[in-house]
Amino acid sequence: MSFFESRDPVFDGYVLDNAPLKQLAAGFDWVEGPVWFGDAGCLLFSDIPNNRILRWTPGSGITTYRQPSNYSNGHTRDREGRLVSCEHGARRVTRTEHDGQITVIADGFDGKRLNSPNDVVVKSDGTIWFTDPHYGIMTNYEGYAAEQELPCNLYRVDPVTGQMDAMVTDANCPNGLAFSPDESRLYVADTGRLFSDDPQHVRAFDVGSDGDLTGGDVFYVVDPGFADGFRVDTDGNLWSSAADGVHCISPNGDLLGKILVPELVSNVCFGGRAKHELYVTATTSIYRVSLNRQGTQHP
Repeated sequence: MSFFESRDPVFDGYVLDNAPLKQLAAGFDWVEGPVWFGDAGCLLFSDIPNNRILRWTPGSGITTYRQPSNYSNGHTRDREGRLVSCEHGARRVTRTEHDGQITVIADGFDGKRLNSPNDVVVKSDGTIWFTDPHYGIMTNYEGYAAEQELPCNLYRVDPVTGQMDAMVTDANCPNGLAFSPDESRLYVADTGRLFSDDPQHVRAFDVGSDGDLTGGDVFYVVDPGFADGFRVDTDGNLWSSAADGVHCISPNGDLLGKILVPELVSNVCFGGRAKHELYVTATTSIYRVSLNRQGTQHP
């Protein structure tokens, strides 16, 4: 059985016919936020409704990393290898220090509480960029139902000075985000407001030398489903979640091919010894497939 659907001959060189899509673990409610810890040889990911961050380790399987997790969603690592997390329940972004202590990076803006931080990336200058849609406060399933105090924006935080800026303010509900390898472009998914029929697409912003954003035109529209989380490989291709699996999209916005997954995909990340393995969080399961590509994750 082939797990790949090629739309462009270049995609044939990205996948390996003898590399299967493996289901690594199952039985979760809604998994999200995968992040690879190469120095520890493990994958962390969120099982949001069950209020926990789980760890998958080759040969050992699933263990609990943190519970309760404040209904954590997206994760990344900063340039010092520390875990940076978006917490729906506490409506904040945190950093886990090397000694296990928790540092709050952001929990409000202009005197108001954040909504429910969703996904996060760290730029090479150390600034932390995160999206703040309302999904975690609209119901009690992935957090605590509460009043929305702020628009659904994308923010940038300088963790040294504490300076926080709203960088994208015209999205319905910004979600996944990723920088291109040279950080000249920022991709942002807009998955629309809950209980609405807003357009759902990926936008591309140009990043200036000062970090300011321009542009923001629609880059790609996932079909079927929508782009939730995504990651970029070293050639600048975007590997995006979709209803039928993972879509590989060129820097020009062309669909190159798909990895077919039997569950709705929420997010992906690269990992493994050479960052050549794609880890997939998909509804109730996590999957892995080896590719002839490498991700840009750090460290």
